[in-house]
Amino acid sequence: MSRPPKPPAAPRLYLVTDRRSTAGRDLLDVVAQALQGGVDAVQLREKDLSTRELCDLARALNELCKRHGARLLVNDRIDVALAVGAGGVHLPAQSFDPRDARRLLGAGAWIGCSTHSVDEARAAAESGADFVVFGPIFDTPSKRDLGTPLGLDALSSVCTTLAVPVVAIGGIDTGNIRQVRRHGCSRVAVIRALLEAPDPAAAAAVLCG
Repeated sequence: MSRPPKPPAAPRLYLVTDRRSTAGRDLLDVVAQALQGGVDAVQLREKDLSTRELCDLARALNELCKRHGARLLVNDRIDVALAVGAGGVHLPAQSFDPRDARRLLGAGAWIGCSTHSVDEARAAAESGADFVVFGPIFDTPSKRDLGTPLGLDALSSVCTTLAVPVVAIGGIDTGNIRQVRRHGCSRVAVIRALLEAPDPAAAAAVLCG
């Protein structure tokens, strides 16, 4: 009897942290609400923290994610991911080769890569990334240093050409999520759409569809 296909090692709703975007609320409280609404992976991305502070926050988030059946991925810091037993790592475009991360983290870890062009997305997939985060799709303050948004047509193109899951990022919120889905992408990463939402659980439910 054939085995059922292995589910993709990729999030459907990927929350990227920014503790300064919570409208004064505690980050852990906001993340907990978002997890209740359907977030299935959280990327810890707090670049200004010391290693000890980052580990402390990672441990707390990792326990929170586990309670909700979700995964914590640590941005760029393989050492922190290993130290706290996180579910994986998220690699910026100029970071480690995914193959090196895999050797360190093992087969069970999720390895995601940020990409900002079709060529970058293809290279990340060929290097062993479990999924690629592609964007920015729309204009967003956190991605303006990357230039003009890539747009929905580019998203549609990369979704149809890559063999690994594509997670769209950049200005995605409850108002435009349907456009993203119509262009062939059912996986999204967000920051402000959840962290700034008055009701993160309700917003997450909408983004999950």
